[in-house]
Amino acid sequence: DRSKSMGCSNMKNAMIALLVTLPSILLYLSFIHNSTHPSLNIISTWHPLLLVNILFFFNVNLVFWLIAQIQSSHWMIDPYWTVIPVMLVHYYSSHPLSNYNFWRSKIVIILTWVWSVRLFHNYFRRERWQWGARQDWRFIDMSQQYGNHWWWASFFSIYLPHQFLLIGLSLPMYVIHLVNQPLNIWDLVAALVCLSGILIAYFADTQLHNFVTSRNNFKEGDDHKGMVLESGLWYYSRHPNYFGEQLWWWGLVVFAWNLGHGWTFIGALGNTVCLGYVTKLVEQRMLKQDKREEEYRMYQKTTSVWIPCFKFKFNSSASSALEFKIKNS
Repeated sequence: DRSKSMGCSNMKNAMIALLVTLPSILLYLSFIHNSTHPSLNIISTWHPLLLVNILFFFNVNLVFWLIAQIQSSHWMIDPYWTVIPVMLVHYYSSHPLSNYNFWRSKIVIILTWVWSVRLFHNYFRRERWQWGARQDWRFIDMSQQYGNHWWWASFFSIYLPHQFLLIGLSLPMYVIHLVNQPLNIWDLVAALVCLSGILIAYFADTQLHNFVTSRNNFKEGDDHKGMVLESGLWYYSRHPNYFGEQLWWWGLVVFAWNLGHGWTFIGALGNTVCLGYVTKLVEQRMLKQDKREEEYRMYQKTTSVWIPCFKFKFNSSASSALEFKIKNS
């Protein structure tokens, strides 16, 4: 009965997720066939950023928030983080006021799809291919902090910030479809930075997934040494997945900077600041776990936070004492 109930819930959440952005999809299709829809000419002449912000506010912020109140879970923003940039890049490319280099547009659209598929796969692999099985642990912590005020505070704590962040991160996509200039060497540099970020994030997340899966298979009473992942990319960085994700977004900034719109870095900068805060929360959470605390403190002392580099050195006597303590704990 429990398995059947979970299956029904999974199917219901999948249907909600697929139908919830129907207004955005219909608007995109209307742009493609604008010539056959004269009544939409007024809307299609609105500034792309104005229209996308209005649509985002009502179709994502408001609708997602209302669904979260009904389900008592803010799960839907996570999978849609992987989808919204794809919708945005196609929106900018199909807008009647767009003007762009065909090949630059295709390169960015393909890269965005590759990034999305990578992140989408990682999300559902982590969630065991379930829709809405759980919400982000940070949202749970925030709900406990806000208490009875969480129902309205969640709108300003989750959904509005996501609008600013996702629209900000997509600004290079807007510029790419605003300026029509021939390709040059900087487009190649930008594409390589984006692709490097996608690959680094993919391998880092795969290594983390394999590590977590193997640790979860341990039985109670087994040796708990090696509770911290320190192999592969994680040997050189404590958060290589975050580093890869940042490379992807900063690579898009290079595309826009090359077109004379370096101001679009504000989205990537905001994302870097947010990831800095998330990194702090994740590490605080690791240090609260008794079985990991001492080992993770040593890991912090020897390993870079984001940018991969060789291990740091610290006082050898302190290191030996800490290693001895871990081995005999």
